[in-house]
Amino acid sequence: MTRWAKRGLQLFYPPLTTDQLANATGNDLDNRNGNLYTRLIVNPHYMLPLMRTAPILALLVTMVLIPTLARAEDELPYVQRKDIVFGEVHGTGLLMDIFTPKGKSNGLAIVDVVSGAWYSDRNKIRDHTIAQLYNIYCSRGYIVFAARPGSKTRYTAAEMDQHVKLAIRYAKEHAGEFSIDPLRLGITGASAGGHLATLAALTPVEAKANSKNPLERHDTTVRAVGVFFPPTDLVDWDNGKEPDMKILAPLLFLNGKQGHSDEEIKKAARAVSPLHRVGKPTTPFLLIHGDADKVVPLSHSERLVAAIKSAGGSAELIVKAGGGHPWLTMSQEVRVMADWFDKQLSPSAPPASSTK
Repeated sequence: MTRWAKRGLQLFYPPLTTDQLANATGNDLDNRNGNLYTRLIVNPHYMLPLMRTAPILALLVTMVLIPTLARAEDELPYVQRKDIVFGEVHGTGLLMDIFTPKGKSNGLAIVDVVSGAWYSDRNKIRDHTIAQLYNIYCSRGYIVFAARPGSKTRYTAAEMDQHVKLAIRYAKEHAGEFSIDPLRLGITGASAGGHLATLAALTPVEAKANSKNPLERHDTTVRAVGVFFPPTDLVDWDNGKEPDMKILAPLLFLNGKQGHSDEEIKKAARAVSPLHRVGKPTTPFLLIHGDADKVVPLSHSERLVAAIKSAGGSAELIVKAGGGHPWLTMSQEVRVMADWFDKQLSPSAPPASSTK
C-alpha cells in the first residue's frame, strides 16, 4: 500500500470537532499533526496524490468528508455574506465579508481589518476563521465586518488607511440594517491589519453632513481598538534599525523609493506610523503581542502603549510568553480580547474620543 493510502486510514480515527478544525492551520497541520483527515479539509489539494494512488479510498474519503463539512457549516454560529462592496476606488470595488450571528444580536459590531504583510486576499479571512475570530464574536452576538483594504501591490499604506475608514463609515451607514449602535463600534486586526486598524483609530475623520456621498456623512471614530502584534513605527523598526526598504518603500510610494529623497521617505513613513499619530485623549486600546515575535518586535506595542499613556489615554498590553507571529493557540487570546470588547462597548462604558 502506498504511503498516501496508509495515511488515508487515519480517516477512521475519531473525527475532529468544529473547534478543533477552526483551530487548525495549513502550516500547523503539515508540521505538527500530520493527520490526513484534517489536511484534506483545510488543504483539499492533498486529495490529488490519494486519487492517483488509491482511487477507491479517495472516493471513500470524499463520501466521509462531504457530510462532515456540511455538519460543520451547520454548526457555525454565523451566516457569512461574501464579497460585499463597501467602497469604490478608481472604479474598483473594495470588498468585505459580513458575519451575522445566527443567535440573538447584542447590537454591537466589530470592524475586522483583514490584512497580512499588507496583502488582503481571501486567504487572510481564512486565517481569521482558523483563529476562531468569527466564531467567538458571533457567538456573543456581534456583527463582524471583515474588510479587505487592498494590497500594497496596488495601494499605499495611506490609501489603505482611507479604505479602512470607508469600512467604518459603511458599518455606520448600515447600522439600521444590522440593528447595531454606530456609536459603539470596535475595530480589530492583526499584524498589518493591526497597523491599519490602529492608524485609522488614531486619525479619525469628521463627518461631512452635506456630502452627496452618504458614507461621508458619518465620522470614522470607533469606541475601542483591540489588535495583535501591530507594526507601529515605520521609521525606527527596532532600536534604531531602519525597516527593510524592500517592504517599506511600496507602502509609501507605488513606484518605490526611486525618485524620493530620504527626507520624503521619512516624512511619509511617519505619516502612516501609529506611534507618531497619537493624539490626546485617545480611544482605549488593547494590544496583544508575543515576546518571541521575530517579524514585528514586541517593542512596537510597548512603545505605542507608553505613548498613549503618556498622552493621557488608556492602553493595555498583554504579552504572550513564547508567542511568535502568530502562535498556535491564538483563539485563547481572541477570547481575551472579546472579553475586553464586551466591557469597552457596553452601554455603561464611558464614551471615548480620538484626535489627530
